[in-house]
Amino acid sequence: MTDVCGCPVSRRKLLAAAGAGAFAGLIGDQLATQLAFASPGYSGDVFVLLSLRGGFDGLSAVVPAGDAGYYAARPDIAVAKAKLLGGDSFFGLNPGLAALLPYWKNGSLGAIQAVGQPAPNRSHFSAMEELERAAPGTSVRTGWLDRMMGGLGSDEAFGAVSVGSAMPARVLAGPVPDLGLSSIDSFSLSGEQGMAAAMASLYSGAPDALARTAAMTTSALATTAKLKAAGYTPANGATYPDSELGKALKDVARLIKANVGLMSACVDSGDWDMHENLGAAGPGQKMYDHLAALAAALAAFAADLGPAGLGRVTLVTISEFGRRVQQNGSGGLDHGYGNAMLVLGGGVRGGKVYGRWPGLSAGDLVDGDLAVTTDYRAVIGEILKARCGVTDVSGVFPGVSPSTLGMVKSR
Repeated sequence: MTDVCGCPVSRRKLLAAAGAGAFAGLIGDQLATQLAFASPGYSGDVFVLLSLRGGFDGLSAVVPAGDAGYYAARPDIAVAKAKLLGGDSFFGLNPGLAALLPYWKNGSLGAIQAVGQPAPNRSHFSAMEELERAAPGTSVRTGWLDRMMGGLGSDEAFGAVSVGSAMPARVLAGPVPDLGLSSIDSFSLSGEQGMAAAMASLYSGAPDALARTAAMTTSALATTAKLKAAGYTPANGATYPDSELGKALKDVARLIKANVGLMSACVDSGDWDMHENLGAAGPGQKMYDHLAALAAALAAFAADLGPAGLGRVTLVTISEFGRRVQQNGSGGLDHGYGNAMLVLGGGVRGGKVYGRWPGLSAGDLVDGDLAVTTDYRAVIGEILKARCGVTDVSGVFPGVSPSTLGMVKSR
């Protein structure tokens, strides 16, 4: 038999996937988007995790213009105060984020500065692994989003879906099932029917746990086929950029509005590892253009959902580490520590920057990097408790209590 890609498929291959509790990897390409679907009755927010992979420079996005150390450390790439948007007397937004300014002004977009992991880790691979496992000093090996979903009872056909990547992110590693697809519209109806028949045949007479895996897969294929057949037009004049991120967020919005029980979505956006030619804040400059593309996709997502839809969504950005405070000799920034997170949603108390600012003077830095004063897990824990109904945050993040920043309203 063959799979939807026309490749030979065996019961052993499918059993191996089932044994891992995962359906991811059936179809995929470079952009990773993962989705988790709750059991009926879930009334919390759809939690959207946007991973800015490569080491996002939070100091370029949420600029500490009130700290003279910022301008001293970056004579060629600092964002001039006159160009900053929104903000207050100390912080301002990079002008590349202009598409998000309306959401900053209406309070549905906020930021946290000097946030990050408990200890510095400047290796892309190990830092991302720790970011997604989120249990340093323990023997826990599951991903924190898998733990969250398990605690909230996610065990349906769309328990988790990976869109765009052949492999699920480590944040979803664990016993909660996940399904892989490149995008909603990439599914072939004939392919889906063939996969359903193959699964039914291969799992005939299998133990209950494995038979249920097959049933969940075919159910997910059927749901996706219906969405594809229905087509999709973004609402409220939203225009998504023709980028991998734009397409992924469009699919997330499509699933949210289809009311298929979406609990969580994980989307990856890469190419933030800017060791050279980061540039000042203007069109044609690397960081500016990347931020503008990010903002355009997020603004389209928010517009498409509309106020009511955004009212039941909270999106957060994370990255494995920040960048050095001091620019390097190539007009870029090397791997650092402290960073910024963005939070978008109807329950956000936005229009401001949260967190304790540690300062950029030499004595305030950690080996030349921005210090971390707020654990990213505590920030997410506050959101999960206030917006998603997680009662025991320590079950998701061992040994961590939710932050008390007050950046989101309780549902």
